[in-house]
Amino acid sequence: MLALPVGFGIGSKTTGTSGALQTIITQPFGKFLLSVVAFGLIGYAIWRFTQAFIDPEYQNTDGNRVVQRLGYALSGLSYAGLALTAVQLVIGWEANNSSWRQDWTARLLAQPFGQWLVGIVGAIVLGVGFSYVYRAYTAKFLERFKLDEMSNAQVKWATRIGRFGIAARGIAFGIIGLLLIQAAVQSDPDEVQGLGGALETLAQETLGQWILGIVAVGLVAYAIHMLVLARYRRIII
Repeated sequence: MLALPVGFGIGSKTTGTSGALQTIITQPFGKFLLSVVAFGLIGYAIWRFTQAFIDPEYQNTDGNRVVQRLGYALSGLSYAGLALTAVQLVIGWEANNSSWRQDWTARLLAQPFGQWLVGIVGAIVLGVGFSYVYRAYTAKFLERFKLDEMSNAQVKWATRIGRFGIAARGIAFGIIGLLLIQAAVQSDPDEVQGLGGALETLAQETLGQWILGIVAVGLVAYAIHMLVLARYRRIII
């Protein structure tokens, strides 16, 4: 939502997840709202770690989903870090996470074969982006829904919104991956960006504002998709 004004030509700067948290706390009852978000982020991080280490849905019985479980663990770390940022903002500590990506990239680039390592990470992130787009195309995400509890209209709109939102998320991941690969090629950690940087990169391209607007609307659609998923999530134990 914060990126939408830029897409419509009435704003000048996009922001990422940390910037979104800082925006929440400046609103009326901001500390209360951000506290709720922080608890939600902690809960989501715990769920990701549970998926990674306990595998409650028995998805890994064939031993072929090690990479997926590793992805869950990395996702858990990411959301745990975001939760920590939210808690720091609530209790009044300075939360400055704007340069951590550049810091770890600089350390990695300084290692033997560092450029290759950063390039591999970029390729993995790019692959994740493609996997999201593929999931949107095939609508495999519907396997997670309790479709028997949804009406035909609900299934139809859940499919449309899910496809649009997941594809937009895939595009964002793809751009982050490309920026990582560019950082590896140029040996420049400043090229590494998160979501905010990826959206800013979109805005600078030809027809970038229009593309940014579409992706921003798509990310809002992804948020709606996740809310619907929270309501109708199918978990088989």
